Amino acid sequence: MKKCVVVSDSFKGTLSSLEICQIARRAIPRFFPDCQVVTIPVADGGEGTVSCFIEAVQAVPVEVEVSGPYLGETVRAGYARVGDKAVIEMAAAAGLPLAGKRKNPERTTTFGVGQMIDHAVSHGCTQILLGLGGSATNDGGCGCAAALGARFYREDGSEFVPTGGTLSDIRHIDLAGLKRRLRGIQVAAMCDVDTPLCGPQGAAHLFAPQKGADPIMVERLDRGLSVLDSIFQRELGHSLAAVPGGGAAGGMGAGCMAFLNAELKPGIEAVLDLVEFDRMLNGADLVITGEGRIDSQSVRGKVISGVARRTSARRIPLVAIVGGIAEGAQAAYELGVTAMFGIDREAVDFSQYAHKSGENYQRTLEDVMRLIRAVERGPGRT
Repeated sequence: MKKCVVVSDSFKGTLSSLEICQIARRAIPRFFPDCQVVTIPVADGGEGTVSCFIEAVQAVPVEVEVSGPYLGETVRAGYARVGDKAVIEMAAAAGLPLAGKRKNPERTTTFGVGQMIDHAVSHGCTQILLGLGGSATNDGGCGCAAALGARFYREDGSEFVPTGGTLSDIRHIDLAGLKRRLRGIQVAAMCDVDTPLCGPQGAAHLFAPQKGADPIMVERLDRGLSVLDSIFQRELGHSLAAVPGGGAAGGMGAGCMAFLNAELKPGIEAVLDLVEFDRMLNGADLVITGEGRIDSQSVRGKVISGVARRTSARRIPLVAIVGGIAEGAQAAYELGVTAMFGIDREAVDFSQYAHKSGENYQRTLEDVMRLIRAVERGPGRT
Protein backbone atom coordinates (compact mmCIF):
# COMPACT_ATOMS: atom_id res chain seq x y z
CA MET A 1 0.00 0.00 0.00
CA LYS A 2 1.52 3.26 -1.16
CA LYS A 3 -1.09 5.83 -0.12
CA CYS A 4 -3.80 5.77 2.54
CA VAL A 5 -6.23 8.62 3.21
CA VAL A 6 -7.84 8.84 6.66
CA VAL A 7 -10.94 11.04 6.86
CA SER A 8 -13.04 10.34 9.94
CA ASP A 9 -15.64 12.12 12.01
CA SER A 10 -15.26 12.18 15.78
CA PHE A 11 -16.70 9.58 18.12
CA LYS A 12 -18.68 12.10 20.11
CA GLY A 13 -17.63 12.39 23.72
CA THR A 14 -14.82 9.86 23.49
CA LEU A 15 -12.50 10.38 20.52
CA SER A 16 -12.00 13.50 18.43
CA SER A 17 -11.32 13.54 14.72
CA LEU A 18 -7.91 15.03 15.46
CA GLU A 19 -7.06 12.17 17.83
CA ILE A 20 -8.10 9.60 15.23
CA CYS A 21 -5.77 11.22 12.70
CA GLN A 22 -2.92 11.18 15.20
CA ILE A 23 -3.44 7.46 15.86
CA ALA A 24 -3.43 6.74 12.13
CA ARG A 25 -0.21 8.66 11.56
CA ARG A 26 1.47 6.58 14.26
CA ALA A 27 0.02 3.17 13.47
CA ILE A 28 -0.08 2.81 9.69
CA PRO A 29 3.66 3.39 9.02
CA ARG A 30 4.51 0.53 11.41
CA PHE A 31 2.95 -1.86 8.90
CA PHE A 32 3.64 0.10 5.71
CA PRO A 33 6.78 2.20 6.25
CA ASP A 34 6.73 3.61 2.72
CA CYS A 35 3.03 4.47 2.73
CA GLN A 36 1.99 8.09 2.33
CA VAL A 37 -0.55 8.68 5.10
CA VAL A 38 -2.87 11.62 4.40
CA THR A 39 -5.05 12.59 7.37
CA ILE A 40 -8.04 14.88 7.08
CA PRO A 41 -9.82 15.64 10.35
CA VAL A 42 -13.40 16.55 9.52
CA ALA A 43 -16.65 17.57 11.13
CA ASP A 44 -19.97 17.99 9.38
CA GLY A 45 -20.63 21.60 10.33
CA GLY A 46 -21.21 21.24 14.04
CA GLU A 47 -18.89 21.73 16.97
CA GLY A 48 -15.25 21.15 16.04
CA THR A 49 -15.58 22.14 12.38
CA VAL A 50 -13.28 25.14 12.68
CA SER A 51 -10.55 23.28 14.56
CA CYS A 52 -10.67 20.51 11.97
CA PHE A 53 -10.12 23.00 9.14
CA ILE A 54 -7.21 24.58 10.95
CA GLU A 55 -5.56 21.16 11.13
CA ALA A 56 -6.64 19.82 7.73
CA VAL A 57 -5.63 22.72 5.49
CA GLN A 58 -3.45 24.81 7.79
CA ALA A 59 -6.14 27.46 7.98
CA VAL A 60 -5.39 30.57 10.01
CA PRO A 61 -7.34 30.87 13.28
CA VAL A 62 -9.00 34.25 13.77
CA GLU A 63 -10.48 35.48 17.04
CA VAL A 64 -12.94 38.32 17.31
CA GLU A 65 -15.14 39.86 20.02
CA VAL A 66 -18.81 39.68 19.10
CA SER A 67 -22.24 39.58 20.67
CA GLY A 68 -23.07 36.37 22.48
CA PRO A 69 -26.51 34.74 22.54
CA TYR A 70 -27.85 37.77 24.40
CA LEU A 71 -27.51 41.28 22.97
CA GLY A 72 -25.29 43.46 25.10
CA GLU A 73 -23.09 40.57 26.24
CA THR A 74 -19.90 39.86 24.32
CA VAL A 75 -17.92 36.67 23.76
CA ARG A 76 -14.61 35.83 22.14
CA ALA A 77 -15.40 33.73 19.07
CA GLY A 78 -13.01 32.07 16.65
CA TYR A 79 -13.26 31.16 12.99
CA ALA A 80 -10.83 29.78 10.43
CA ARG A 81 -9.52 31.47 7.32
CA VAL A 82 -7.80 29.91 4.34
CA GLY A 83 -7.10 32.27 1.46
CA ASP A 84 -10.29 34.18 0.72
CA LYS A 85 -12.45 31.56 2.43
CA ALA A 86 -13.76 31.73 6.00
CA VAL A 87 -15.15 28.79 7.97
CA ILE A 88 -17.51 29.86 10.74
CA GLU A 89 -19.45 27.88 13.34
CA MET A 90 -22.54 29.79 14.38
CA ALA A 91 -22.31 28.06 17.76
CA ALA A 92 -19.14 30.05 18.48
CA ALA A 93 -21.31 33.14 18.96
CA ALA A 94 -24.80 31.75 19.48
CA GLY A 95 -24.20 28.28 20.89
CA LEU A 96 -26.37 26.71 23.54
CA PRO A 97 -23.50 26.31 26.07
CA LEU A 98 -22.95 30.09 25.91
CA ALA A 99 -26.46 30.66 27.21
CA GLY A 100 -25.59 28.81 30.39
CA LYS A 101 -28.50 28.36 32.77
CA ARG A 102 -30.43 31.25 31.22
CA LYS A 103 -31.77 29.35 28.22
CA ASN A 104 -34.51 31.39 26.59
CA PRO A 105 -34.99 31.09 22.82
CA GLU A 106 -37.40 34.04 22.85
CA ARG A 107 -34.51 36.35 23.78
CA THR A 108 -31.42 34.82 22.19
CA THR A 109 -29.95 36.20 18.97
CA THR A 110 -27.73 35.32 16.03
CA PHE A 111 -26.40 38.90 15.91
CA GLY A 112 -22.89 37.74 16.80
CA VAL A 113 -22.90 35.31 13.88
CA GLY A 114 -23.49 38.22 11.53
CA GLN A 115 -20.65 40.11 13.20
CA MET A 116 -18.32 37.18 12.55
CA ILE A 117 -19.32 37.14 8.88
CA ASP A 118 -18.86 40.90 8.71
CA HIS A 119 -15.38 40.61 10.21
CA ALA A 120 -14.40 37.96 7.66
CA VAL A 121 -15.74 40.06 4.76
CA SER A 122 -13.97 43.16 6.09
CA HIS A 123 -10.70 41.23 5.99
CA GLY A 124 -10.98 40.11 2.39
CA CYS A 125 -12.97 36.87 2.53
CA THR A 126 -15.31 36.39 -0.41
CA GLN A 127 -16.48 32.86 0.40
CA ILE A 128 -18.15 32.02 3.70
CA LEU A 129 -18.79 28.46 4.85
CA LEU A 130 -21.18 28.64 7.79
CA GLY A 131 -21.82 25.68 10.05
CA LEU A 132 -25.37 25.50 11.42
CA GLY A 133 -26.07 23.63 14.59
CA GLY A 134 -25.78 23.72 18.36
CA SER A 135 -27.53 27.06 18.58
CA ALA A 136 -29.42 28.62 21.48
CA THR A 137 -31.54 30.66 19.07
CA ASN A 138 -34.89 30.68 17.31
CA ASP A 139 -34.73 34.02 15.51
CA GLY A 140 -34.78 32.78 11.91
CA GLY A 141 -31.39 34.39 11.31
CA CYS A 142 -32.78 37.91 11.77
CA GLY A 143 -30.08 38.89 14.25
CA CYS A 144 -27.38 37.79 11.82
CA ALA A 145 -29.01 39.80 9.05
CA ALA A 146 -29.28 42.89 11.27
CA ALA A 147 -25.56 42.76 12.05
CA LEU A 148 -24.89 42.77 8.31
CA GLY A 149 -27.05 45.79 7.55
CA ALA A 150 -30.63 44.55 7.31
CA ARG A 151 -33.21 46.80 8.97
CA PHE A 152 -36.36 45.48 10.61
CA TYR A 153 -39.41 47.65 11.32
CA ARG A 154 -42.50 47.36 13.52
CA GLU A 155 -46.01 48.54 12.64
CA ASP A 156 -45.27 51.98 14.12
CA GLY A 157 -42.14 52.37 11.99
CA SER A 158 -39.67 51.84 14.81
CA GLU A 159 -36.55 49.83 14.02
CA PHE A 160 -35.47 46.84 16.13
CA VAL A 161 -33.40 43.65 16.11
CA PRO A 162 -35.86 40.74 16.19
CA THR A 163 -35.36 37.75 18.46
CA GLY A 164 -37.42 34.60 18.65
CA GLY A 165 -39.97 36.30 20.85
CA THR A 166 -40.44 39.37 18.65
CA LEU A 167 -40.58 37.89 15.14
CA SER A 168 -44.33 38.50 15.13
CA ASP A 169 -43.65 42.25 15.44
CA ILE A 170 -41.93 42.44 12.03
CA ARG A 171 -43.90 44.37 9.43
CA HIS A 172 -41.19 45.38 6.96
CA ILE A 173 -37.61 44.39 6.16
CA ASP A 174 -35.14 46.62 4.30
CA LEU A 175 -32.29 44.53 2.87
CA ALA A 176 -30.58 47.28 0.87
CA GLY A 177 -27.70 47.74 3.30
CA LEU A 178 -27.16 44.00 3.67
CA LYS A 179 -27.10 43.49 -0.09
CA ARG A 180 -24.48 46.20 -0.48
CA ARG A 181 -22.39 44.63 2.29
CA LEU A 182 -22.50 41.16 0.77
CA ARG A 183 -22.17 42.10 -2.88
CA GLY A 184 -19.84 39.56 -4.48
CA ILE A 185 -19.83 37.32 -1.38
CA GLN A 186 -20.76 33.64 -1.67
CA VAL A 187 -22.25 31.94 1.38
CA ALA A 188 -22.80 28.22 1.84
CA ALA A 189 -24.51 26.93 4.96
CA MET A 190 -23.71 23.45 6.24
CA CYS A 191 -26.97 21.82 7.19
CA ASP A 192 -27.58 18.16 8.03
CA VAL A 193 -31.24 18.21 9.04
CA ASP A 194 -34.28 18.40 6.79
CA THR A 195 -36.47 20.19 9.33
CA PRO A 196 -38.82 22.81 7.82
CA LEU A 197 -39.03 26.34 9.15
CA CYS A 198 -42.34 26.08 10.97
CA GLY A 199 -45.22 23.75 11.69
CA PRO A 200 -45.51 20.59 13.82
CA GLN A 201 -42.18 19.28 12.54
CA GLY A 202 -40.54 22.69 12.36
CA ALA A 203 -37.70 24.39 14.18
CA ALA A 204 -39.61 25.44 17.28
CA HIS A 205 -41.41 22.16 17.91
CA LEU A 206 -38.35 19.98 17.32
CA PHE A 207 -35.52 21.99 18.80
CA ALA A 208 -36.79 24.81 21.04
CA PRO A 209 -37.55 22.58 24.06
CA GLN A 210 -33.86 21.73 24.43
CA LYS A 211 -33.13 25.46 24.25
CA GLY A 212 -35.34 26.20 27.24
CA ALA A 213 -38.85 26.53 25.77
CA ASP A 214 -41.91 25.14 27.50
CA PRO A 215 -44.92 24.00 25.38
CA ILE A 216 -46.60 27.41 25.47
CA MET A 217 -43.39 29.14 24.40
CA VAL A 218 -42.93 26.61 21.59
CA GLU A 219 -46.28 27.64 20.13
CA ARG A 220 -45.35 31.34 20.33
CA LEU A 221 -42.00 30.70 18.67
CA ASP A 222 -43.63 28.69 15.90
CA ARG A 223 -46.12 31.50 15.23
CA GLY A 224 -43.23 33.94 15.03
CA LEU A 225 -41.46 31.84 12.41
CA SER A 226 -44.72 31.60 10.47
CA VAL A 227 -45.01 35.39 10.51
CA LEU A 228 -41.43 35.67 9.31
CA ASP A 229 -42.21 33.40 6.39
CA SER A 230 -45.24 35.52 5.49
CA ILE A 231 -42.86 38.50 5.33
CA PHE A 232 -40.56 36.47 3.09
CA GLN A 233 -43.50 35.75 0.81
CA ARG A 234 -44.65 39.37 0.64
CA GLU A 235 -41.29 41.10 0.35
CA LEU A 236 -39.01 38.50 -1.21
CA GLY A 237 -41.57 36.81 -3.39
CA HIS A 238 -41.32 33.24 -2.14
CA SER A 239 -42.10 31.05 0.87
CA LEU A 240 -39.39 29.11 2.67
CA ALA A 241 -41.74 27.37 5.11
CA ALA A 242 -41.44 23.93 3.55
CA VAL A 243 -37.82 24.02 2.36
CA PRO A 244 -35.93 21.04 3.85
CA GLY A 245 -33.34 22.39 6.29
CA GLY A 246 -35.04 25.77 6.65
CA GLY A 247 -35.65 25.02 10.31
CA ALA A 248 -32.03 24.21 11.08
CA ALA A 249 -30.60 26.11 14.05
CA GLY A 250 -33.85 27.84 14.99
CA GLY A 251 -34.73 28.83 11.45
CA MET A 252 -31.20 29.94 10.59
CA GLY A 253 -31.34 27.71 7.51
CA ALA A 254 -34.22 29.69 6.04
CA GLY A 255 -32.61 32.93 7.19
CA CYS A 256 -29.39 32.09 5.37
CA MET A 257 -31.34 31.52 2.16
CA ALA A 258 -33.51 34.61 2.50
CA PHE A 259 -30.97 37.10 3.80
CA LEU A 260 -27.58 35.80 2.67
CA ASN A 261 -28.65 34.19 -0.61
CA ALA A 262 -26.93 31.09 0.73
CA GLU A 263 -27.02 27.56 -0.54
CA LEU A 264 -27.85 24.89 2.03
CA LYS A 265 -25.44 22.01 1.61
CA PRO A 266 -24.88 18.77 3.49
CA GLY A 267 -22.06 19.62 5.87
CA ILE A 268 -19.75 16.85 4.75
CA GLU A 269 -20.09 17.79 1.07
CA ALA A 270 -19.11 21.39 1.81
CA VAL A 271 -16.22 20.25 3.98
CA LEU A 272 -14.86 17.79 1.41
CA ASP A 273 -15.06 20.43 -1.31
CA LEU A 274 -13.16 22.97 0.77
CA VAL A 275 -10.32 20.59 1.70
CA GLU A 276 -10.10 19.46 -1.96
CA PHE A 277 -10.78 15.86 -1.02
CA ASP A 278 -11.13 14.73 -4.64
CA ARG A 279 -7.56 15.86 -5.32
CA MET A 280 -6.33 14.10 -2.20
CA LEU A 281 -7.78 10.83 -3.52
CA ASN A 282 -5.35 10.83 -6.45
CA GLY A 283 -3.19 7.71 -6.17
CA ALA A 284 -4.93 6.45 -3.02
CA ASP A 285 -4.99 2.68 -2.47
CA LEU A 286 -7.28 2.86 0.56
CA VAL A 287 -9.50 5.34 2.38
CA ILE A 288 -10.43 4.95 6.04
CA THR A 289 -13.45 6.76 7.43
CA GLY A 290 -15.66 6.44 10.49
CA GLU A 291 -17.96 7.92 13.10
CA GLY A 292 -19.18 7.04 16.55
CA ARG A 293 -22.03 4.84 15.38
CA ILE A 294 -22.99 3.60 11.94
CA ASP A 295 -26.67 2.99 11.37
CA SER A 296 -29.45 3.81 8.92
CA GLN A 297 -28.88 7.55 9.52
CA SER A 298 -25.27 7.30 8.40
CA VAL A 299 -26.34 7.04 4.77
CA ARG A 300 -28.27 10.33 4.94
CA GLY A 301 -25.70 13.08 4.59
CA LYS A 302 -23.30 12.07 7.34
CA VAL A 303 -19.52 11.86 6.99
CA ILE A 304 -19.41 8.20 5.93
CA SER A 305 -22.00 8.66 3.19
CA GLY A 306 -20.28 11.75 1.78
CA VAL A 307 -16.91 10.03 1.67
CA ALA A 308 -18.40 6.83 0.22
CA ARG A 309 -19.99 8.60 -2.71
CA ARG A 310 -16.65 9.99 -3.76
CA THR A 311 -14.50 6.90 -3.21
CA SER A 312 -17.06 4.72 -4.96
CA ALA A 313 -16.91 6.92 -8.04
CA ARG A 314 -13.13 6.39 -8.10
CA ARG A 315 -13.38 2.67 -7.21
CA ILE A 316 -11.13 3.16 -4.18
CA PRO A 317 -11.66 0.68 -1.31
CA LEU A 318 -13.28 2.33 1.72
CA VAL A 319 -13.04 0.93 5.24
CA ALA A 320 -15.24 2.33 8.01
CA ILE A 321 -13.87 2.01 11.55
CA VAL A 322 -16.67 2.98 13.89
CA GLY A 323 -17.60 3.05 17.54
CA GLY A 324 -20.51 0.68 17.02
CA ILE A 325 -22.44 -1.00 14.22
CA ALA A 326 -26.21 -0.79 14.56
CA GLU A 327 -29.30 -1.99 12.70
CA GLY A 328 -29.50 -0.55 9.21
CA ALA A 329 -25.75 -0.12 8.83
CA GLN A 330 -25.70 -2.55 5.91
CA ALA A 331 -27.12 0.24 3.71
CA ALA A 332 -23.62 1.74 3.77
CA TYR A 333 -22.42 -1.07 1.51
CA GLU A 334 -24.76 0.15 -1.20
CA LEU A 335 -23.12 3.59 -1.02
CA GLY A 336 -19.66 2.16 -1.55
CA VAL A 337 -18.30 1.18 1.87
CA THR A 338 -16.11 -1.90 1.38
CA ALA A 339 -16.04 -3.14 4.97
CA MET A 340 -17.02 -2.00 8.46
CA PHE A 341 -15.24 -2.68 11.74
CA GLY A 342 -16.47 -1.74 15.20
CA ILE A 343 -14.02 -0.88 17.97
CA ASP A 344 -16.30 -2.44 20.61
CA ARG A 345 -14.02 -5.40 21.23
CA GLU A 346 -15.81 -6.70 24.35
CA ALA A 347 -19.40 -7.82 24.83
CA VAL A 348 -20.12 -5.11 27.38
CA ASP A 349 -22.11 -1.88 27.49
CA PHE A 350 -20.46 1.13 25.84
CA SER A 351 -20.14 2.95 29.16
CA GLN A 352 -17.72 0.26 30.31
CA TYR A 353 -15.25 0.74 27.47
CA ALA A 354 -15.77 4.39 26.46
CA HIS A 355 -12.62 5.39 28.34
CA LYS A 356 -10.64 2.95 26.17
CA SER A 357 -11.88 4.29 22.82
CA GLY A 358 -8.46 5.52 21.71
CA GLU A 359 -6.78 2.23 22.58
CA ASN A 360 -9.56 0.19 20.97
CA TYR A 361 -9.49 2.33 17.81
CA GLN A 362 -5.75 1.79 17.46
CA ARG A 363 -6.06 -1.97 17.93
CA THR A 364 -8.83 -2.20 15.35
CA LEU A 365 -6.88 -0.11 12.87
CA GLU A 366 -3.83 -2.32 13.40
CA ASP A 367 -5.91 -5.42 12.73
CA VAL A 368 -7.04 -3.92 9.43
CA MET A 369 -3.42 -3.14 8.54
CA ARG A 370 -2.31 -6.66 9.41
CA LEU A 371 -4.95 -8.11 7.12
CA ILE A 372 -4.01 -5.85 4.21
CA ARG A 373 -0.30 -6.58 4.69
CA ALA A 374 -0.96 -10.33 4.73
CA VAL A 375 -2.99 -10.12 1.51
CA GLU A 376 -0.32 -8.03 -0.21
CA ARG A 377 2.48 -10.41 0.78
CA GLY A 378 0.57 -13.46 -0.40
CA PRO A 379 0.38 -17.06 0.88
CA GLY A 380 2.97 -18.16 3.41
CA ARG A 381 4.15 -14.65 4.22
CA THR A 382 2.88 -12.59 7.18
